[in-house]
Amino acid sequence: MKNTIIVDTGFWLALRNSKDAYHQQAKECLQRYQQQRFICTWPVMTETCYLLAKQLGNNAAVDFISLYDDQGFDVFDLAHQHASQIAILMQRYRNLPMDLADASLVLLAEELGHGNILSTDKRDFEAYRWKQHDPFNNLLMMQV
Repeated sequence: MKNTIIVDTGFWLALRNSKDAYHQQAKECLQRYQQQRFICTWPVMTETCYLLAKQLGNNAAVDFISLYDDQGFDVFDLAHQHASQIAILMQRYRNLPMDLADASLVLLAEELGHGNILSTDKRDFEAYRWKQHDPFNNLLMMQV
């Protein structure tokens, strides 16, 4: 699925919050990559809804769910067999530390066969490797 871009929580937050330091970049990326499908995971969905509600109120979280419901992006389903891979990743990057949402995105990159991502988390996604050696290509940070 080369026409997909992995999306992390920070991108969704920046896109919605005009006070976010990455807001303008997120809007520009949304425009630039409008021909591609965005994809995230359920842990990213959960984290995004929680943080949107906390930062901007419950309506922001509802709007985000509505965007998904309107097929504005895709969500990768983690399965039981992914649990051991996620545990290995979280252990490997324990010093950062890696959370479930980030581990799920590394796994998603491995499933997709590419590491094109939109994330405000520069430090972690410069350190993470999918397939143990391939770096992520953070499209949001290319604009900085």
